[in-house]
Amino acid sequence: MTAMDETEHLRFPDGIWTLPVLPPFQFQEIVQYLSRSTQEVLFGVESGVIYRLVVVGAEEAAIEITGTDRYIQIRFVDSPLPSLTVQEKVVQFVKEWLDLDRDLTPFYQQMRQCPIMGKVVEKHQGLRLVGIPDLFEALAWAIIGQQITLSFAYMLKHDLVTTFGPCRTIQGREYWRFPSPQRMAQVDLGTLRELRFSRQKATYLISVANQLAKGDLSKSQLLNMGDFRAMEAALTQLPGIGPWSAHYVLMRCLRDPTAFPVQDVGLQNAVKTQMGTKQKPTVSDLRQLASRWAGWEAYATFYLWKTLY
Repeated sequence: MTAMDETEHLRFPDGIWTLPVLPPFQFQEIVQYLSRSTQEVLFGVESGVIYRLVVVGAEEAAIEITGTDRYIQIRFVDSPLPSLTVQEKVVQFVKEWLDLDRDLTPFYQQMRQCPIMGKVVEKHQGLRLVGIPDLFEALAWAIIGQQITLSFAYMLKHDLVTTFGPCRTIQGREYWRFPSPQRMAQVDLGTLRELRFSRQKATYLISVANQLAKGDLSKSQLLNMGDFRAMEAALTQLPGIGPWSAHYVLMRCLRDPTAFPVQDVGLQNAVKTQMGTKQKPTVSDLRQLASRWAGWEAYATFYLWKTLY
């Protein structure tokens, strides 16, 4: 990853930051991806503008994001404006969330040699791997999404956030936060069952919340391990986190480009469609195909997911 020089950020007194983005980049590809569910409550997209509440330690800031194929612009909605320190941290959050500092040139060069991925990257060129920077949110989403349809997973997430997450109303718009592990550790199993969570998923969610609330595991601890296998092993020690969920978190939260949720049904269906076959590829088939994606498995997976929306 190539970090941009901080002097390239243009900040204005009225709380507007303009960030140049490493090309190739297409803001509209990100907008389309973020618009895939009407049940999403942690951010909103209207008329090409992304709205989100960003948590920075004990503080938070509401923002609007717009962009082109050359830059994105972040406008702080709060009045009075957050401190400069908070604004800088929010900018870093957005860069991580949208993976703005990633140089995709090597990815595209490599994928054009793959019969499957060549046409996919051409169609979605400029798309970034949108992440889930918060570890608990990423783990919770991995648990929620296990063995159910994406639409039902979004309904469960919507109800979870709107039941337990804090909310602020700014200029008539609701800005929701994902509930903290401390909050979810106090939730009764029966309450989650009333929200249509299975007993198993409810148990997993509360157990993981407890472990993170107690400090048994954190994002910084995982990143400090510095080793893919060590991070994967630590994640799979958590209740309800198997290999698929671990790779999902490595991909979306810890930003490991080699993460590869090979058992993912959506990935299998996307490859089946791109290959024009009647049968879904086996795990062995996918691993063989992914030999062409070495070093970029996470991005290849994300692009193939995008073909399903």
